Amino acid sequence: MMRRTGLASLCLAVGAAVAAVDPITAKGQYFFHSNGTQFFIRGVAYQQGVGVGGQVDPSTQTFIDPLADTTSCKRDIPLLQQLNTNTIRVYAVDPTADHTECMSALDDAGIYVIADLSAPDVGDSINRDTPTWNTALLDRYKGVIDNLAAFPNTLGFFAGNEVTNNNTNTQASAFVKAAVRDSKAYIASKNVGRWLGVGYATNDDADTRDLLANYFNCDDPAAAVDFWGYNIYEWCGESTFESSGYQERTAAFQNFSVPAFFSEYGCNNPGGGEARIFQETGVLYSNLMNTVWSGGIVYEFFQEQNDFGLVSVSNGQVTPRKDFAVLAKQLEASKNAGSNQSLPMSLYTPTNTPRDCPKVAAGSWEASSVLPPTPNTTVCDCMAQSLQCVVSSSVDAKSMGALFGTVCGLDSKACDGIASDASSGTYGAFSMCNSTQQLSHVLNQYYLNQGKSASACGFDGQAELLSSTTAADPRCGAVLAEAPSSTGTPIPGTGNGSGSGNSSGGGSSGGSSSGGSTSGSGNGSSSGGSGTSGNSVTNSGSSGSSASSSASGAFGSSGVAVRSDAAGCMMAMVMLGAGLAVW
Repeated sequence: MMRRTGLASLCLAVGAAVAAVDPITAKGQYFFHSNGTQFFIRGVAYQQGVGVGGQVDPSTQTFIDPLADTTSCKRDIPLLQQLNTNTIRVYAVDPTADHTECMSALDDAGIYVIADLSAPDVGDSINRDTPTWNTALLDRYKGVIDNLAAFPNTLGFFAGNEVTNNNTNTQASAFVKAAVRDSKAYIASKNVGRWLGVGYATNDDADTRDLLANYFNCDDPAAAVDFWGYNIYEWCGESTFESSGYQERTAAFQNFSVPAFFSEYGCNNPGGGEARIFQETGVLYSNLMNTVWSGGIVYEFFQEQNDFGLVSVSNGQVTPRKDFAVLAKQLEASKNAGSNQSLPMSLYTPTNTPRDCPKVAAGSWEASSVLPPTPNTTVCDCMAQSLQCVVSSSVDAKSMGALFGTVCGLDSKACDGIASDASSGTYGAFSMCNSTQQLSHVLNQYYLNQGKSASACGFDGQAELLSSTTAADPRCGAVLAEAPSSTGTPIPGTGNGSGSGNSSGGGSSGGSSSGGSTSGSGNGSSSGGSGTSGNSVTNSGSSGSSASSSASGAFGSSGVAVRSDAAGCMMAMVMLGAGLAVW
């Protein structure tokens, strides 16, 4: 079958037959059907090769887009119906693949889809240890939205999954919240014609779970989540609402202002996956919890090495496991959750309000409410066009990471323009650019700082001098002039790359649980467009409402912050995130 682009899939979806499902909307802390009755998620995680909390090792695992595998999708839908499932969660989709047949079949079966916008490949997710929100990631997120937004059974998207998973990586949440902001703005720009939410899926870390919920719910509604997913594995085997911890967690979300649900649940202790009795499922949909939680998503459909599967697959044949029938019975009994006490949407007046943002405190919460700027391709392309010394096209991703470290170690000031510090809300003007552009900027700054010595643009053939610069886009002069220096004014070109100006920065997603900044003098661009300054941007607010900036307003009304921290090389692995990744 010919492979169609995401846009083509959207066109097909628009012209599809009348949908079997009605689009879901949200009001206050609840989901609703279009007829005004409350909607509860009875979900299952549906993707092979995904560990608890989205844990994967992209170096050893391959991933199958479950919505593009039409044969398996249609094979499994009757089993999803037997489970009494009305929602599936998929963790990674190919934004260029055709999902029409699977999404339409799911629609006919009355099954909604919540899709993660990121993916496990390096550069396709926000790395918790070296976070960034850049043009490549935004393009990835936009691609998934373009591909799935027009399907009426697309319930919403997760902009991140367990990115911050303890109090050592809370800075990463600023980058995820920027992703929420820009994804929401992009959806709004598409005029989908219905509610389509963007949320976040968190882990159950005792030190950060409340802070995370507050952070993603606070401040500007344009950047706040539309719903909250909770990956929780507290109830194991025989337990109770009180002793499991569910009572405490339910109380914590009693006054949450947007819908909250379990984005993963289903502890497999004791006795392994097939021994699960899903006692918690009955309680989740009971009066004890259904006034706070909008259901949940059981982890997971496919049996993997981690032993959470509801079915086993061998040679294309699917066999339900013992816990399959147990869950099906619990979900069958839960179909009327909330029917006796929930009001129609027309009679429901939300009273819950957004929470206060957590205060920045070293060691406990280090994500400012001032978010990274919306990635702007024009800014990055203009910067790249101005460079004299750039990274060689032969340098691979692994070598790029090492080269970042080498250059930033030799001259920390060369890396000011790409560095970010979420705790102070200060972001390098070019921290939004892709890894190749960032490395070329760093190499060029080093070259300028060394007086344009030919030996300063070598690095054993990994850097090269351009014989001539690309003809500049006529918009570029104004765009780069707007990039603020430490003083809030453009740094004039001097012809020799000298100038003043400080910037700050730092660089991550990745990793999962189960159940640096730099500063110094930036250097001005030399005449003839041969260099760009090491600039820094501090946004003037927590969010922006536009998915992209115009060439004449690329940096908006941002202020500038100056930092004097010891230089580091955290940005060395900004785009590479070694080891386990979570998406």
